[in-house]
Amino acid sequence: MASYVFAQHAPDAEYDRSLAWSALLLAALGAVMVYSASISTAEASRATGHNSAYYLLRHGLFLGLSLAAAIGVFLVPVRVWQRAAPWLFLGCIALLALVLIPGVGREVNGARRWIGLYVVNIQPSEAMKLAVVLYAADYTVRKHAVMKSFRKGLLPMLGVMLVVSWLLLREPDFGALVVIAIATFGILFLGGMNGRHFALLGAMLAVGFAGLVLSSPYRLQRIFGFMDPWSDPYGKGYQLSHALIAFGRGEWLGVGLGASVEKLHYLPEAHTDFLLAVIGEELGFAGIAVVIALFVWIVLRAFAIGRQAVLRERHFPALAAQGIGIWLGFQALINMGVNMGLLPTKGLTLPLMSFGGSGLVMNCVAIAILLRIDWESRQLARGLPA
Repeated sequence: MASYVFAQHAPDAEYDRSLAWSALLLAALGAVMVYSASISTAEASRATGHNSAYYLLRHGLFLGLSLAAAIGVFLVPVRVWQRAAPWLFLGCIALLALVLIPGVGREVNGARRWIGLYVVNIQPSEAMKLAVVLYAADYTVRKHAVMKSFRKGLLPMLGVMLVVSWLLLREPDFGALVVIAIATFGILFLGGMNGRHFALLGAMLAVGFAGLVLSSPYRLQRIFGFMDPWSDPYGKGYQLSHALIAFGRGEWLGVGLGASVEKLHYLPEAHTDFLLAVIGEELGFAGIAVVIALFVWIVLRAFAIGRQAVLRERHFPALAAQGIGIWLGFQALINMGVNMGLLPTKGLTLPLMSFGGSGLVMNCVAIAILLRIDWESRQLARGLPA
């Protein structure tokens, strides 16, 4: 459906079909695996009416809204996003502040990250990931002449990012903060930041993240659980140990779709943060390899689209495309690392696949912006108006 609409809008200039199909395949596989991973949870919960398809129906609704949003976004010229970037960024900062207000923000498992709207919950940090990519790209283009200067180039961005960081840590949402920080400063580096400033900033971020971990008991517990989950398999290592058991049971080809044991109330958050573990158990190494290959291709295409935009001196689209690639690729990498026991546990979903509304919508919108950037570049290459 989405591919048909994109093709109809661009009869004279092709769009990146491989990017579109990679994203659609991940979303389709995600819907199937969300259903498989959530059946037992839905049947056991009174909140779902013991309806086994509860999470599938909600995810299907989110997926439909996401595709509709992506189609609408594809029709918007990239120059509109550039003009709107500062306002979108300010709007997302306001939402991050709003979520902290008691009675407005919704608290789940000790974290206040959502704004309840009766039918659905909005997670502002997901919108901020896209907003900060667009804002950082626009900022870098506007400040290109002074990007080598710490005071005029880097310091203003560092100031606004400290505000964003403070708001995210108040929720707390450390995982989103890591992704946003990496995407932002990755764009600044690609846009011409001084190499010494970048190295200094990297060291500061490393020290800051280490300080946040050491100053927080629950983050320290996650680190200890990550380092040796088997030392306390019924406590701090419970989630990771069961994720590892799921991967071990899957072996090469998996135990079969729907045949996972770990999703039967053993592995917490099986349909959200730990969806990859269920994929590993049911589809095995083969299924994991397909997911990784699709994400790698999306990241490669994002950078290739950015490179084509640079050749046509379209600097904002180039940085926005590469920033989206950094965001989606890095978040997928963290989620996979957490599932496989290579990284400490973070509350990050697998882009385009995990159950959720705000994240799925923002991921699809980002892919649509990528497709629009590519479409405009191909139009210009043919001498047609973008």
